[in-house]
Amino acid sequence: MQEKTTGLYSVKMRASREGQHISGAEKIVPARRVAAIASQLAERALSHPKGDPDFINIKVEAQPRQIRRVKALSVTTHETRTPEEGLSLAAELLAGDGITRIGEIMNRFSESHSMRGAMLLDADTLERLEPDPERGVRATYMDDASSLEKGTARGKNHYAEAIVLATKVQNAPGIVAEICVSDDPDYVTGYVASKRLGYRRITVLKKKGDPRGGRIFLYRGQRERVAETIEFLERVPVLVEDVPILSAERAGDRMLSLASDLEKRESQGLSRRCRTLCSPTGPTAVVDGRELVVLSSNDYLDLARDERVTSAAARAAREWGAGSGGSRLTTGTQPPHAQLERDLAEFKGTEAAIVYATGYMANVGAITALVGKGDAILSDGLNHASIIDACRLSGADVFIYRHLDMDDLDRKLSMCREHRRVLAVSDGVFSMDGDILDLPRFLEITRRHDAFSMVDEAHATGVMGRTGRGLAEHFGCDHPDISMGTLSKALGSEGGFVCGSRLLIDYLRNFSRPFIFSTAPGAPAVAAASAAIKALESEPQRVERLRENVATFLKELAGRGISAASESAIVPVVVGDERAAVAASAALEKDGFLVPAIRYPTVSRGSARLRFALSSAHTSEQLRAAAEAAALAVREVTR
Repeated sequence: MQEKTTGLYSVKMRASREGQHISGAEKIVPARRVAAIASQLAERALSHPKGDPDFINIKVEAQPRQIRRVKALSVTTHETRTPEEGLSLAAELLAGDGITRIGEIMNRFSESHSMRGAMLLDADTLERLEPDPERGVRATYMDDASSLEKGTARGKNHYAEAIVLATKVQNAPGIVAEICVSDDPDYVTGYVASKRLGYRRITVLKKKGDPRGGRIFLYRGQRERVAETIEFLERVPVLVEDVPILSAERAGDRMLSLASDLEKRESQGLSRRCRTLCSPTGPTAVVDGRELVVLSSNDYLDLARDERVTSAAARAAREWGAGSGGSRLTTGTQPPHAQLERDLAEFKGTEAAIVYATGYMANVGAITALVGKGDAILSDGLNHASIIDACRLSGADVFIYRHLDMDDLDRKLSMCREHRRVLAVSDGVFSMDGDILDLPRFLEITRRHDAFSMVDEAHATGVMGRTGRGLAEHFGCDHPDISMGTLSKALGSEGGFVCGSRLLIDYLRNFSRPFIFSTAPGAPAVAAASAAIKALESEPQRVERLRENVATFLKELAGRGISAASESAIVPVVVGDERAAVAASAALEKDGFLVPAIRYPTVSRGSARLRFALSSAHTSEQLRAAAEAAALAVREVTR
């Protein structure tokens, strides 16, 4: 198969010291990746085990020729313990493929050690066929086809580069086999290859520390066609498709696969990094020495820095210590834990509550305790990752219903009549879109099908309802069977909880593994959460101010041509392309606003967005300026 190579470039690196070859590599990449790849290859040349080069050549060429795509050779690994065992196996494999005079071919390897290229031998007469015996034949202009997507050259993956080279060589006219030993003193694995054998990795072909290596191409055909073979090897660009993945352990480079995965994410605009805020969370924060307006925090009611909350944490730390010292069922339950569970149950209007170390653990703990093999879970298609992971861990049959589609939930629940227990679970406020569950309809359907109902109110507690008590207050309806929430968002602390009947909570204490086997959250965080609940109960106007800020921000966005909607504190502005969303986020930061770009796998590919999380403490002026900056940034990256 051939295709045009418009916009593709070959980037080659060659490094030497005192005229002796040290390192070489090449990539075929799109124009936008040329500069980065050239830099990565230069870095690689400077870190070779053979030492520092005194000459590095980086060559960049547009690909004017049509490019060939070929399928990678099959791969088989042969574990050997000594070089002698490896060389004997190599000879045996080649002999089985019709190559004679094996001993003489292996003896010629010493002649190839100082060559920059490969020795081209007649497979039968052993005549050398290279025009320049000192240089040899160079197989160049080749790469793994996935490089067009990955666009990376960090590190050296001996196997990945060798399988690409071997595949190109075996597609050259007249080539019948190849044998290779690396010249890297730290890499002892080599290979033999042919169309019939495929790529045969031999784990030990030389002693560790030996800098000698070489490569022999075996040719069988007419002498007048040797030039055609060399032309293919040295000039025809080839991309190798479907390169088999080799485990990092067998490749002798355990961390390489991790680096490759990270680099792939970076090339797709999906890499992530932690930002350090050098001030307490609030409507503004100091980031990298600059004060930014924070539009990315889940501290929706500005309680994390409230003096009543922080003082409660400090008092608890002095009285009860920084950590709990054990799980809740051993030594980890202190008076602040019992008090918080009473406060949560009263606040949510349920019989009882149970506190977990994190909201993630609360979801995993409740779901895996309630359902298992032989049971069924009905889960909204856009539920949070903690719910998705809990469903997988439970062992139950999982049915995904369309996002917020109660008719689809109804239909799929009717399919679960033979299951022992059935659980329907949904986010209350969806964290990436800010839309909300129709709780009354959800409860009507689940009760009609005799299914447990569970709602994750992480982004609803403190936000929805007149006084921030959640969706039941918002709709004026009953609570679900299992009402889960977090202490780490509107309540300004950290941890998770489940509210429900006393029977449910007693059951979770006995069957929920994340509760049973995790150290209890420390008293400072627990006391802070209780103080935050009391502050919210005394100042429900914080919830109203938050609601007003959301309305103001949506109006300002709409006035600047940005379409957005939300019934909660989360306002998504969909950009689409992942790189465009990152660029828009960077532009906003430059203008003084900290707004994250949310990308795959958090949201589906092609639906990357700016996720604005608003606080009751933001001013109208801050929101107006943020809307203006957002409109400019989105227009710039999407035009």
